[in-house]
Amino acid sequence: MKETTTAGEMSISVDERYTQWKSLVPVLYDWLANHNLVWPSLSCRWGPQLEQATYKNRQRLYLSEQTDGSVPNTLVIANCEVVKPRVAAAEHIAQFNEEARSPFVKKFKTIIHPGEVNRIRELPQNSKIVATHTDSPDVLIWDVETQPNRHAVLGTPESRPDLILTGHKDNAEFALAMCPTEPLVLSGGKDKSVVLWSIQDHISTLAADPGSAKSTSKVAGGNDKHVESPSIGARGIYQGHNDTVEDVQFCPLSAQEFCSVGDDSCLILWDARSGTAPAIKVEKAHNADLHCVDWNPHDINLILTGSADNTVRMFDRRKLTSGGIGSPIHTFEGHSAAVLCVQWSPDKASIFGSSAEDGILNLWNHEKIDKKQAPTAPPGLFFRHAGHRDKVVDFHWNASDPWTIVSVSDDGESTGGGGTLQIWRMIDLIYRNEDEVLAELDNFKAHLASCSP
Repeated sequence: MKETTTAGEMSISVDERYTQWKSLVPVLYDWLANHNLVWPSLSCRWGPQLEQATYKNRQRLYLSEQTDGSVPNTLVIANCEVVKPRVAAAEHIAQFNEEARSPFVKKFKTIIHPGEVNRIRELPQNSKIVATHTDSPDVLIWDVETQPNRHAVLGTPESRPDLILTGHKDNAEFALAMCPTEPLVLSGGKDKSVVLWSIQDHISTLAADPGSAKSTSKVAGGNDKHVESPSIGARGIYQGHNDTVEDVQFCPLSAQEFCSVGDDSCLILWDARSGTAPAIKVEKAHNADLHCVDWNPHDINLILTGSADNTVRMFDRRKLTSGGIGSPIHTFEGHSAAVLCVQWSPDKASIFGSSAEDGILNLWNHEKIDKKQAPTAPPGLFFRHAGHRDKVVDFHWNASDPWTIVSVSDDGESTGGGGTLQIWRMIDLIYRNEDEVLAELDNFKAHLASCSP
């Protein structure tokens, strides 16, 4: 398969691109772990850090297994050994087998999930609480620490969610977010609705009367044939999209404000204080379906969107109007296929990543748009992770180790498995201050000169 790059470079095959990338791993990366999955995973998220040691830290990692029905679909809680910066030897990080499991990723617990896991999101205030989307109208809430470990074999009863969130009228498969400031959950679905819940309501209800939580769903779990999972209805249902809602995101500083994107090409900003109608609706945010959105945690005026038109756009909400008029500050063109995921760095206000169906995960710095770069590089692009050989369906920055990223791709045909999970950190010479880097290189050069006979 040949690909055409956005910069007009000569078309090369995916395998040729991958071979080139792997030869550069010792030069470009501080650390990289490659993990061949048994089954495809559509989502990957960092959980809490468990332990800090001299050379590496141990941290939870949330994955899923989307099976063919011969074994159950699962939510996987893994323990990941994250090697600290400037510890791994360059000659070691490139010596991995694409068809092997990584020694840095160990499965800790398996939850038998009712249906395949399309999306995983952790609660920022307590990352042991996880929400999942499957092919149903409900959102499932799990306490991954108290859930029992299950053996994923055919016939094993499904695990029982700790809470079921109801309110959608049709399947809600991908759009899912947790609020950074309060225990709130946001979802979007095929019913063209954005739905808001409070988990705090559930906690308060159980504290007042442990038997008072309503339930409409029955999920088998443990030795019980029919154990009821408590469920709660929506706090608010917001209508404004004309097609499936594909992604949602909270404002980082306000539980009352959130945004959504969908297959109607719209970006909508909502304010729960002013009702259930859109506060601002950008009718034509892209020239195709919108797949993803993220709100800058450091500058709440900046919102990113990714689309089937292969681009990422950055909007300033101060420049949008309720009449739907608003153009992006910038359009980032560095992918040759539909953009599936965008995410701001948790550490740097101007840095973000984007992944796409072209198998590339790009890292951008929007402050460098006008700076001189290589002639073929799109403005703002400063790193291309080309370690995947098919669409990169999800990635997540590590808030505990901000330049470490986990990414997952659906490239099972290339790897002889269910896809590829990679945990990686680029070499710090790429992103550090230029003067610092030059000073370090000068010191290294002086050290070499002093060691020579």
